[in-house]
Amino acid sequence: MTRVIGVRFRTAGKIYFFSPGKYVIKKGDHVIVETARGVEYGTVVGEPKEVEDSEVVKPLKSVLRTASTKDDEQEKANREKEKEAFKICLEKIKKHNLEMKLIDAEYTFDNNKILFYFTADGRIDFRELVKDLAAVFKTRIELRQIGVRDETKIIGGYGICGRTLCCHTYLADFVPVSIKMAKEQSLSLNPTKISGVCGRLMCCLKNEEDVYEELNRMMPSVGDFCKTKDGYEGEVASVNILRQTIKLLVDVDDEKEVHDYKLDEIEYTKKRQKKKNNAKDNHREDEDVKELEKLERIEKQEGKSKLGEN
Repeated sequence: MTRVIGVRFRTAGKIYFFSPGKYVIKKGDHVIVETARGVEYGTVVGEPKEVEDSEVVKPLKSVLRTASTKDDEQEKANREKEKEAFKICLEKIKKHNLEMKLIDAEYTFDNNKILFYFTADGRIDFRELVKDLAAVFKTRIELRQIGVRDETKIIGGYGICGRTLCCHTYLADFVPVSIKMAKEQSLSLNPTKISGVCGRLMCCLKNEEDVYEELNRMMPSVGDFCKTKDGYEGEVASVNILRQTIKLLVDVDDEKEVHDYKLDEIEYTKKRQKKKNNAKDNHREDEDVKELEKLERIEKQEGKSKLGEN
């Protein structure tokens, strides 16, 4: 077992383990640590704890020191300098007529490097831009191309739920999201309804996926035939997955009626092929599915997020 603290370097960024060493550190403290990018200023997001040795990337670096008032002031000054660096980089991009969208500028704590994050449709030759920026700032310059999901994570915003975006508040890593998750939750396959601000499938589709998968295993599907304990037999017209209830279309005195039943009040008998919608509806659904599959392919090509690596 190894004693570690979790440190985060940006809002909703990835958590990295460091050894607290001789320092007494608690959640919320600011610390100075050494990373692959150099000396950095981070925030402790958890109390010191013991973890398995296999969970720690060796060698485990120790905290250099707890942040002093001077360190806090330097970090604040860096944030102000980033705003000016962002403006200058925008001017240089315009000067070189580069088709790229600047998203953010970030100073390392020791001012040893400035990172500029941008998005672009393809590869960009920014060698001349880097030379210009290095001549202005007199330090190392790194331009990092990111995806639209990372762009949204940095900028932030509000989702269709009315809450601050998950990726901007707590989601440290992006999880794979698929059309299957929307189908499991009986959501509309309209891309505009299940896509986030970034234009990709909403990350929150993953939140309740395990629950829906478990509940769906016990439920009949629309179009299946079921028998009930009160002697009726009919076709499932609709299901409520969370309430574990169904609406059953049954024959009563030569008329069709819809009865509500709980899952424990029915007996599942056989499966029936789901009824097809009319040709127009089928075409619309096919187009929606194609659009969603396109989003999935784009996400796989972009791969896992590399934003905020240290």
